[in-house]
Amino acid sequence: METFTPTLISAARTGDTAFLQSIIQDGANVNIHDDKGYTPLIIACYNRRADAAKILIEAGAAIDAADAGGNTALMGVCFKGYLEIALLLIENGADLNKQHGNGGTALMFATMFGRNELVKLLLTHGADTQLTDYRGLTAYDLAIQQGNKEAEAMLLNSKHN
Repeated sequence: METFTPTLISAARTGDTAFLQSIIQDGANVNIHDDKGYTPLIIACYNRRADAAKILIEAGAAIDAADAGGNTALMGVCFKGYLEIALLLIENGADLNKQHGNGGTALMFATMFGRNELVKLLLTHGADTQLTDYRGLTAYDLAIQQGNKEAEAMLLNSKHN
């Protein structure tokens, strides 16, 4: 497996866009993975570096690449609550319904962690509310489990549309 160069990791993590652009212009592979499966795009998104994420996407970063656990950049930003980066990923074709190894989706993460602005965004863009995780639970079931009444209402309404 091809690994990151420290400079590519650092540029994605810190959001050093000038350096990142320079590395890309010099031919850096924006779709490499480290030993945990993290790509530069995943790292930029997890660290809330929207400008770096834009540069990586424009350079051909695989938007739905997953880390070793099966988590995509969209799943990560839904866990963390980064609305602006979630919108960037969605606008650039991120798969709203991709499931990680345990069947979790971005919608499930947003629901479980009370990221209701992201629940709304995902539902608006057509996230599938009927997908289930390894336990057979939907995002609606998870909203009930977490006591997330706002998400529960949004998900219930979306099931009937």
